[in-house]
Amino acid sequence: MFLEKSQILLNNIRIYAYHGVMEQERRVGGWYAVSLTIDYPFARALETDDVADTLNYASVLEVVQDEMKTPSRLLEHVAGRIAKTLFEQFPLIEGIRLQVTKENPPMGGDTSGASVLLDIKNDK
Repeated sequence: MFLEKSQILLNNIRIYAYHGVMEQERRVGGWYAVSLTIDYPFARALETDDVADTLNYASVLEVVQDEMKTPSRLLEHVAGRIAKTLFEQFPLIEGIRLQVTKENPPMGGDTSGASVLLDIKNDK
């Protein structure tokens, strides 16, 4: 069997956080959704059934939750911090596709959210 690519996905992690350009957003907060697709070599786990041979998604969730606690003005900054910390803590991560969505952004229009999307490779 040849495994061409293996990925871990976490979808729509909802977190209440305090990000935004306007002071009011950083004071009152709002709901955010974070989704990740992580390229990770977990071929051994297919045979071993051992969490040590894969990326523990509970650990990834912890990183996302911790980074979302630090207020930022821009979603781009939040996404960059999440990606940087994941690469630092889990050096076997080959790449990350990361979307951070601000639900109900204060922009005077009817939308379910405004998002940023990163698709980056680990340059280890």
